[in-house]
Amino acid sequence: MNGTVNLVIGLAMGLNLLALGSSRLPTLIRAMSLQGVVLGVMPLLIEHERLNWQILAVAVATMAGKGVLIPSLLQRAMRAANIDREMEPFIGFVPSLLLGAGGTIGAVALAQELPLLPEHAGSLLVPGAMASMLTGFILLIGRAKAISQVCGYLILENGIYLFGLLLIHSTPLLVESGILLDLTVGVFVIGIIVDRIQRAFDSLDTRKLTTLHE
Repeated sequence: MNGTVNLVIGLAMGLNLLALGSSRLPTLIRAMSLQGVVLGVMPLLIEHERLNWQILAVAVATMAGKGVLIPSLLQRAMRAANIDREMEPFIGFVPSLLLGAGGTIGAVALAQELPLLPEHAGSLLVPGAMASMLTGFILLIGRAKAISQVCGYLILENGIYLFGLLLIHSTPLLVESGILLDLTVGVFVIGIIVDRIQRAFDSLDTRKLTTLHE
């Protein structure tokens, strides 16, 4: 089962690189959406011998929220703003991809030096979590479109979610449930901000916020 978990995490790490290297917003949204579904399956794989309603509920909520609901809202915002491409990012797509690839390699190397529990020593949970968090940070600071930054926030949260899975044996998914609640609140707040930017500037380019004055 450890091999299956590592394969799934490896797919999530590959989606990080796809998100960093693509200039098209639909591709970025789909990568974030697929990663949410992939990570939603993780509790079922890790706890397949001790499944209960809590694990099933969080898995279903994660896949529905990150894989269907949030991506559909982002696609709707993208169509309303009539944009489908990130044209002038703060950090170019090739440098972003190189940073993500280097960070992923560094995360794998660092995880081998950490004093992990035996059951986590051969797992990609820790490097996958660190790589996803780094990807989220790069998207947050390196993209100009608000939709891209929202996707960065969601991928960053996916990394935190992976870290939370390390505690799945000691807590009944309390960490994951709390993260899911934070994510819901965060998306509502970001949705309000995106809407206000669109109404005020008829654009989702966050660089236009620099024109605001008291």
